[in-house]
Amino acid sequence: MIGILIPAHNEEALLGDCLEAAIIAASHPGLLRETVHILVVLDSCSDASAAIAEGFGVQCLHVQARNVGHVRGVGARHLLNQGVRWISCTDADSRVAPDWLVAQLALGTDAVCGTVTVDSWDESFDRTAQIRYHQAYQAHDGHRHIHGANLGVSAGAYVQAGGFEPLACHEDVQLVRNLERCGASIAWSHTPQVITSARLDSRAAGGFGGYLNGLLQSV
Repeated sequence: MIGILIPAHNEEALLGDCLEAAIIAASHPGLLRETVHILVVLDSCSDASAAIAEGFGVQCLHVQARNVGHVRGVGARHLLNQGVRWISCTDADSRVAPDWLVAQLALGTDAVCGTVTVDSWDESFDRTAQIRYHQAYQAHDGHRHIHGANLGVSAGAYVQAGGFEPLACHEDVQLVRNLERCGASIAWSHTPQVITSARLDSRAAGGFGGYLNGLLQSV
């Protein structure tokens, strides 16, 4: 079994597209009909996120934390208790490629750190800031980016590394650093594709949206 883990806080605008893409990836013929559990962990949601997730028939957990590291950790434990061998993480404002799971597993490593492609730029993110982003971003194999929107890890390596820590941001970075310390094999790959939003009002302070805001302010 494989698990897809999606944290969500008030994501009614984008969650439907995220789940539609995840369901397509979970049905890819390359998985040879292996069971895929899609789990949305709804954190302090006051909008229609829960109704949207339930409408897609995926698993849902409700927490009141406002802490993405805690949320991912709760979700990962839930999936591990269901017996998954691999956990693939993405974000509620992102859309995974149809072959996302197949591409992660085909790399044959303990973990996969993938890249992201920005869907469309916020109108306030001007051309100069976009150029700065593309100059700094390594959209190729061997990159060193870490995105919770495109991250996969085997159950064994995840447990050995101690899992997601309850951090308000960069819980994904901390997990990868712990995986490295444990000697896990990690693929830094551009192959598993994920499209993500370029919104500047990110749900987790210091996350991808915070990075984009920093680029904008440095122009």
